[in-house]
Amino acid sequence: MIQLVNVEKTYYSKAGNIEALKKTNLEIRDGEIFGIIGLSGAGKSTLIRCINMLEVPTGGQVFVDGQEMTALSGAALRKARQNIGMIFQHFNLLASRTVEENVAFPLEIQGLPKDQIRVRVAELLKLVQLDTRKDYYPSQLSGGQKQRVGIARALASNPKVLLSDEATSALDPQTTQSILALLKDINRKLNLTIVLITHQMEVVKEICDRVAVIENGNILEEGSMYRVFTNPQQDTTKEFVRTVNDIKLPPLFRKDRVKQSYFPGAKLIVNLEFLSDPDAPETKDGTADAYQPVVSTIIKKFGVDVNILSGKVDYLKDAPYGTLLVEVIGGEDAIRQSLAYLESVHVKREVLGYVG
Repeated sequence: MIQLVNVEKTYYSKAGNIEALKKTNLEIRDGEIFGIIGLSGAGKSTLIRCINMLEVPTGGQVFVDGQEMTALSGAALRKARQNIGMIFQHFNLLASRTVEENVAFPLEIQGLPKDQIRVRVAELLKLVQLDTRKDYYPSQLSGGQKQRVGIARALASNPKVLLSDEATSALDPQTTQSILALLKDINRKLNLTIVLITHQMEVVKEICDRVAVIENGNILEEGSMYRVFTNPQQDTTKEFVRTVNDIKLPPLFRKDRVKQSYFPGAKLIVNLEFLSDPDAPETKDGTADAYQPVVSTIIKKFGVDVNILSGKVDYLKDAPYGTLLVEVIGGEDAIRQSLAYLESVHVKREVLGYVG
């Protein structure tokens, strides 16, 4: 659906040139929700604006639905952009126009008949659940409602691609969840390809099928959201994951008390991750390995005691993902065998150390 081939973007100035994108290659599939995550200044906004040519790349090619955007100009480019909707962080609504008139605006520019515009706007306002607010002005709306208007306006020309430029960054957590749920619903109902840029890993894990991590104009890492979240390779990616999955030892276990080697009477502190990988092969009984009762198994099998210090169950899009911080109490051999068993059943574990 979307392909970037060696795309570069350099901003020239007397103060010095800035390489915002450096030979970026990316492929986004038809109908998926693709996340691009990076810190401020990483190049993510430049990247997404190169897709619809709001920023003209210095080099490389951009293809959308088989059409080379970088080869177009003038009327041909304007027509191609009708297949690409865009929503913004700060809504960009026209204050002097009602909700209905804001959504109708791009259709008026295209020269559609008024009765056709009226029907299309009514459909869109119902889709974003604002049909009862059509006569309101932006000043009368909440932040979440304004963003719903922005989404409806972006969908007005029935695009094949929706670009989201930090669309939830200005919203509170509860409103963010409602907007993400709306985007997932739109993606499912319309089979719309969504490209979403953000600096929040919480957003990525909630909605994205695949994700790319960008830093200093380079794509550091990309893959399925599940793989990137559960097995990050780059330091920057690991930092993003820690923002939503940080493991903290209880105050009782100060760092100066945690040892890296076993000693008599020691308890092993280990973090366990229970993964329900949607791509993993199933076991003979038809359940994924992560669903096995591994804690009770190591207690019975190796004679250890397990004390749960903390735990939670989360979801990576629609796949369950659980973590347990535990202390394993027993002899050195029993603890070692327990760890080996956990590895054999594909339970990811992070050994934090031994305490007395």
